[in-house]
Parts: sequence; C-alpha cells; structure tokens
Amino acid sequence: MKIFKALIVLFFISFLATSCFEDNDDNQISSSQINDFVWKGMNAFYLYKDNIQKLSDDEFGINTIENRYGTNDVYNNYLNSFFSPEDLFESLIYQPETVDRFSWIVDDYIALEQQFEGTTGTAGIEFSLFASPNSDTEGFGVIRLVLPNSPADNTNLKRGDIFYAIDGQRLTNNNLGTLLNQETYTLNLGFFNDKGTVETTDDSIDPIDEDITLSKVQYTENPVFKTNVINVGGENVGYVMYNGFTDGSENELNTVFGELKSNNIQHLVLDLRYNPGGSVSTTAFLASMITGQFTGDIFEKLIFNSNFQSENTNYLFQNKLQNGNPINSLNLDKIYVLTTSRSASASEGLINGLYPYIEVIQIGTNTTGKTQASRTLYDSPNFQREGVNPSHTYAMQPLIATGVNKNNEEVPGTGLTPSLGFEYQEYPLNYGVLGDVNEPLLALALADIENSIGKFSAIKSKPKKSFKLLKDSNDFNPLEGGMLIE
Repeated sequence: MKIFKALIVLFFISFLATSCFEDNDDNQISSSQINDFVWKGMNAFYLYKDNIQKLSDDEFGINTIENRYGTNDVYNNYLNSFFSPEDLFESLIYQPETVDRFSWIVDDYIALEQQFEGTTGTAGIEFSLFASPNSDTEGFGVIRLVLPNSPADNTNLKRGDIFYAIDGQRLTNNNLGTLLNQETYTLNLGFFNDKGTVETTDDSIDPIDEDITLSKVQYTENPVFKTNVINVGGENVGYVMYNGFTDGSENELNTVFGELKSNNIQHLVLDLRYNPGGSVSTTAFLASMITGQFTGDIFEKLIFNSNFQSENTNYLFQNKLQNGNPINSLNLDKIYVLTTSRSASASEGLINGLYPYIEVIQIGTNTTGKTQASRTLYDSPNFQREGVNPSHTYAMQPLIATGVNKNNEEVPGTGLTPSLGFEYQEYPLNYGVLGDVNEPLLALALADIENSIGKFSAIKSKPKKSFKLLKDSNDFNPLEGGMLIE
C-alpha cells in the first residue's frame, strides 16, 4: 500500500457483458479489464470525483490508492454492465453539457501522443463552415489559416478563400463530416455574390471554376506562426501569433522575444485567436517573457481533487528556461491579446494569470471558457506511460485540476470577455491578412496604441455581413489543445 501511494505521489511530482479488443500482437483483452483501468484511474485522479457517487471510495469497497488491483463481485458486475470502456467513461463525467465538456478517452494513445507533440494528419488548412445565404440545407467554407509548408501552402489557397463544394458535391448539413474526413479531396472554390444589390434575398455562393486537390500528410506544426515589428507613431510594436502551447516551444518563443527585445519594442500584441491551449509550464514561461519583473511570484495555481490536496501546485514566474537559458523578458506592464471563441485553456490561463500583475487589453470575442487542466492516464501500476499494459492502447485524458490565478480567480465557463469597447467578431468576408496592419483585430490594437479614436471607430463601424456558423475544422479534431500537465 505504501509503495503504491509513493508511486501516485511520484506521478504528481513528475509533472509539478464483455466484448474483446485486439492489440498489435493479436492478443485479446476483455472490455471489463479495460473498464477496471478506467474506473480506478477516474477514482484516483478525476477532478470531480466527489461529485460522482459511482466514484466514491465506499461505493464498491475499493479505493485505487489503497488497492490498485482489488476487485469484488459487485464491482465486477458493475464493470461488465457497460458495453465498452467509452460507455463507462462517459457515465462518470460530471455534468458533461455544462461543467466537464473537456475530458475524453481514446483507444489509440500513440496517435494522441503524436497530436500533443504537434504532429497530425492534415492537408494544412483551418476553416469555418457557414450556412449559405438563402438556403436551409447548403453550406460553404471559409479558410482562416493556411499552415506553412503544408500541402495547402503549396497551392494558391489563402486566408479568406471560399469553397462551396468538395469533389463536386455541394456542402450540406448532412455531408460535411464525410467529405472533409477523406484523406484526399478536391475543394471547389466559390465567391459570395450579392448580385450588386443591397437586397439580401438574392445573395448566393457561386462557383468560380477553380478546384484545388489536397491530400493529408503527417505534419508537425510550428506554433509560432508569425512575428513582426511594426512602427506606430514612432514606437515599435511587437506582433506574435502563437497557435499552441506545445511543450518545448518556449525555446523558439524565447528566441523571438530576444529579437523583439533587441528591437526595443514598447508594446506587444499577442495573437491567440486560434490557440486551443497546451502545456501549463510553457504558459508560465511565456508569461515570464512578457513581464520579467515578477520572478518568483505565483503565476498560476493548480488545485486537485480531495485525494491530492497536498499536491496542489504553484507555477511561478521564471527567469530561466528548463534548459538553463535565461529568459528574454520585455518587462511590459501592458499587453494586447487577440482572442476568439477558439482561444482556449492555456490561452485563457495566460490571460487570467497576467490579470493581477499587468494591464491586459483583450480584443475580439469571448474565449472558450475552460479553466481546468488534464493529464494522460495509462493502464499501468501508477498510471504513467512506463510499464503500460501491452494488451491494449486505451488511455484517458480526464480533467484532474482547476487552474486559478494569484487571487484564486477561475476562468468562467462562459469564457473571458473582451475589454470594454474592444469587442469585435471576425467576419468571413473580411478576415484580412494575418499580421497585416489592416487586419481588423490587429488594426484595433494599433489604433489604440496610436490613440487614434478616428481609426478605431472606423474599424468598428465598417459594414459587416455575418452567417450562421455550422461547424469548425477544430470539430474534426476535438482532442486538440487543452491545458496539459506534463
């Protein structure tokens, strides 16, 4: 018992009715055996354990911390009542529609690990799918991001391009997933046609007789998407678009911040509009690059469930990276952050963690609303990767901690709201070029830095055309991002 408790503590310190499944060696393992791993992992680590009766230590007379391998007939019958590990896992989630929208289970942890490393199968585009004007069934897509050196980047595709069909089939509410989940597909490009009138009843999405064929490849994304130094009114403004808090990317970020520092920037615009989150420690490193005057102070706290209150963790502002290199800090007391509803988790943690220390001007729309952190649990004696059960590749990514800032403030479930007066939604017909001074969200930040009320008002008052959002490319990759504990 003492040995197992020590292993569980080491786990935390290291981050500061039976169907059968086949493994790669053609061995079979019963679903009830995998279900045993699911229940005991959730019983030990799940953030909302105390809210789920079936995870109570007294429910089956089994406590994971006390007895990793214990079972009894009541418990075994309970496990066998579920058709699959997924069914059991979903039954243990606390208020999945409102509270825990972010825990998941996978049957292939190797693919999950590749994704966390930034490697996925992709054609190199991110997009949003909208309802076509004057149609109840048809939709159209608008590309918002083309990844560098990807198959899409080697074509003429660019941000703002519209596609109305795939492989010659018009996009509809019923075929979006099928058409876009193919390994190879052809985008049929189109344009918004307002017929030259102010009337909207004749608006449509029409073809432009241009088709682009894309094939998915294994692609490792560089989360530092774009950087620039912009001179505004004689002052230098640094612009950094950062698309994922990938563990280890703090090293490249530090190089970028060194360049910004050498350019003597007075202002910083951090673009997190499409950043779904990632490593908590990387978040703390980035916060330290933005500031520099708070080394040793609490940036963020992680609060665990009742099993591990003694393991609650503080992430501090740092002056060195994990490799020992000094952090290039800008010592700013104000920052502009660009957000959308796709800014999630660690992105929100960065903003929330900076709030007590410096002025944060948030421009855009509400963020996702996720303040919790997760950790990959494997079927091994201490739930770590080492010693994993070779008979299957199931793993879980449950929420195991809540992130709060220095003042114990959480990110609300409705997301972080933009600063007053800085609310602005991206519109598909006016995306603009990322990093360009005329791109609306960046332009609002630059107008405020320049203290130009006229420019600011002109951007916000420009006519806009909105469409009903049907789906997002992130919906086809639901495991991306999060706030991850290493």
